[in-house]
This record gives sequence, C-alpha cells and structure tokens, in this order.
Amino acid sequence: MVFSSTIFICFFLPVVILVYYILPNRFRNIFLLAASMLFYAWGEPKYVLIMLASIVGNYLFGIILHKVNDKGILCRRLIVILSILYNLGILFYFKYYVFTIEIVNEFLHSNLTLPEIVLPIGISFYTFQGLSYVIDVYREDGKLDANGDQQEYVQKNPINLALYISMFPQLVAGPIVRYDAIKESLKKRTLSTSLFAAGVERFIIGLGKKAILANSIGEVSDKIFGSDYTMMGTATAWLGALCYTLQIYYDFSGYSDMAIGLGKMFGFHFNENFDYPYISKSVREFWRRWHISLSSWFRDYLYIPLGGNRKGELRTYLNLLIVFIATGIWHGAAWGFLIWGLWHGLFSILERLSGRISFKFKIPGFLKWIYTMLVVMLGWVLFKVVLLEDALSYIAVMFHAHNPSYTAFSTRYYLDNKLIFLLVIAILAAIPWKTILKGKAGAILNELPTLEPQNPIVITRRLLLTGVLLISMMFIMNNTYNPFIYFRF
Repeated sequence: MVFSSTIFICFFLPVVILVYYILPNRFRNIFLLAASMLFYAWGEPKYVLIMLASIVGNYLFGIILHKVNDKGILCRRLIVILSILYNLGILFYFKYYVFTIEIVNEFLHSNLTLPEIVLPIGISFYTFQGLSYVIDVYREDGKLDANGDQQEYVQKNPINLALYISMFPQLVAGPIVRYDAIKESLKKRTLSTSLFAAGVERFIIGLGKKAILANSIGEVSDKIFGSDYTMMGTATAWLGALCYTLQIYYDFSGYSDMAIGLGKMFGFHFNENFDYPYISKSVREFWRRWHISLSSWFRDYLYIPLGGNRKGELRTYLNLLIVFIATGIWHGAAWGFLIWGLWHGLFSILERLSGRISFKFKIPGFLKWIYTMLVVMLGWVLFKVVLLEDALSYIAVMFHAHNPSYTAFSTRYYLDNKLIFLLVIAILAAIPWKTILKGKAGAILNELPTLEPQNPIVITRRLLLTGVLLISMMFIMNNTYNPFIYFRF
C-alpha cells in the first residue's frame, strides 16, 4: 500500500484515524501497531515476519544491554556488536546476497546459482532504526542525568518498541526516525485540532509533490532514459537529467512530507528530511539538506565512531569516503549506486581540500550553485541508469553536442506546454521563498502559522490546498504510474 493511492486516502487512513481518536489512550499504541502491520502486509504478508524478527531481536538486545549495565564495558560491547551483526545480517541476505554471488561468479569465473530473493519493502529504513535504538541504549542507558540519577533509556514495553520500528507513516521510505526523538511521545502525546490540521496540510503538500509533479515529470524522464542513447540529441539528454533531478526530489520529499504530516495527525513529531537541497552552493551543503535523516545517521553511527575529523586530514578523507560509499550501497546492491556514493564523496573531499587554499578572488555564489547542480545532476544520471557503461554513454551525449541525423523523438516531442508548466512550478517550488523574500511578502509567509483560522490569507491557503488535493486525486485515479522511487531501497 502506498500513501498516494485511493485505497489509502479514501479507506485505510480515514478508518484508522476515526478508530484511533475514538479509542482511549491506553489502547492507541496497540491499535496503531496493528494498523501498521496491516499496512505493511497489504502487498506481501510474509515479509511481516522479517520485520517482526527485527523488532524482537532489537527488543531483546536492548533488554540484555540494560540487564548487564554492571557487567563491564567488554560485555556490553560484545552485545552491541552481536546486535549490529544481527541487523546487518538480515539486511545483507535480502539486499546484498545475490549481488555478492554475482561478484563471485564474475571475478572467480564460477557458476554459483543465483537465488531468487525479493527485497522486502522498507527493510533498509527499519533496520537502521532498530540499529540506532540498540546503539543508543548502549551509549545512554545507565548514564547519570543532571540530578545524579541513572537514566533508563531502554524501552521495556515491547508494544512501544514495535510501534517505533514499524509505525506506518515512516515505515517504508523514511524519514529514519531516532528513538530519542519520539520516546516520550510513545508513552504520552498530546492530540489537538491545530496539530491535526497542520498534519493534513503537510500531507496534502506531499501528495501534490508526488502525484502532480513527480509522477508527471517522471513519465518524461523514464521515456528519455529508456530510449536509444545513440538516437538522442544533447538537448534531450539534458532534459532527461533535469526531469529526473526534479522527479527524485519531489518523489522523495513528497513522501517525507506525507510521513511528517501523518505523524502529526497521530500526535508524533518527526524531524525534517529535506531543506531545499537544490539551492546548495557546495556538495557538502547539499548533503546537509538532502535526506537529512540518512546523512545524520551515517554521521553519528559511522563517521564519528571511525574517528570523524579528529585523527588527521588523511584519516578524515578516508572516513568521508567510507561514509559516502556506504551511503551509495545503502541505496542498492549495484555498482552504479556505489559509484554514485563515491562520486559525491570525492567532490566532498575536494571541497574540503579547496577550503585549505586561500584564493585571491571570491567565487560568485551563482557559479558555486552551477557547479553544485552540475555535480548533483551528473550524479543522478549514475543513480538512475545504474549500469556504469550506459550511464557514461548518456553523459557522453550530454557533453558531446550530439545531434544525430535521425532522432526517434526530438526535444520538442517531450517539451510540450504541460511539461514546461510543470517544470516551471517544480523549479519555483524548490526555492525557499520565505527566506528569500523581504519586507511585507516575507513577513506574511513567516507569520502564516500563527494567523487565525478566519484570516483571509489562511482561508485562501486552505482553498489552494483543497485544490491541490482534488487535482492530486484526479492524477492518481487517471494515472497508473505511481511508484515511490525510495520504496526499492
């Protein structure tokens, strides 16, 4: 089941919300857990067992760590290492085992049979949530607070921990939620009409991003990338790269918006996952704005434990490279994803190196932005095509001013009035107007959350959002193209 489907919007969500608000507080977590299991089982029920194995394993590891608080650091380290092996072992089997066999067959010229393993949806996301929980129990449980009392970080209630790992708003495509961010809400949370309304608005914004922008622009990018590159002109190749750059942003940020909005409807506050990444003026800034929950996860649980920037320049560069390679591999078991991560890692290192050089002139911000978007767009080609040879062929068309005597479809075939309109909207919506606009217009945008419901500006905004909802539903019902890109990760 996906958020941008009629069965979710018209049936599943209204029923779950209605029952959730009718139930007494003490039953809400149990009901929300049951609803989450149903949501996940809708596509393939057997994979609920994999998620349950993750939940049970991480619950037990957390309890054991709490029990052995007084047994010494070596005992606790052994347990947390076992938990890491347990979680990554499950992830490796379902996501990387076939790829590993392919590598062995290729390099050793062997003929090992490739098993048929289907990747469970969302396994990378809920595995990382479970991992972070156990590691945080190892780090935080038993520490002294400001009053000198021991903190009890562990979650002893199995229902609450199961809900944390499997809650349907963020289950299959993030954001990756830290246990610390919602542990108090799992025990007690406040529901209000204002929070619910804010959640509905955020959900509609995300739905519009997905159904109107990402799906429509994505159809064009898929057609271009799926065509014969030898019959493609340079302008068409650039159009395809631009369309995919916008598609993946609105697809993934749209899902994150919907997840954050759903969280608010049920009384939870999830952290932001995107912060206008396409205004970045460096690759490093891009990663501070793109998929924030993943980049911060790798920072806290891989980069810093490896030593971060505390062990000299060479070690820092190596740590950065490891993190970006891991980021690439996290997205999928293919060389293209690894190279995409390596691509971003190399430019991050080059930027760090260039920061140590004093230039006699200041590079204009606009040129920095062009450089960043060029790196990002070329990276998305590597990400989209996956096969390196095909990706390089596509990039070659982008830069060789390729204008074949015959093209199956010219740029004008794709660039109709509908696409031009959508591209303009998508580009404008990727800009943080609240921070850019000055004076009265900027003040109105910043004060919007505090305005009274009867304010004309608020009424106009809600009418526009109603229009977005209706148009989104029309697009969903008339269009079979509706996958979320990040579902396959």
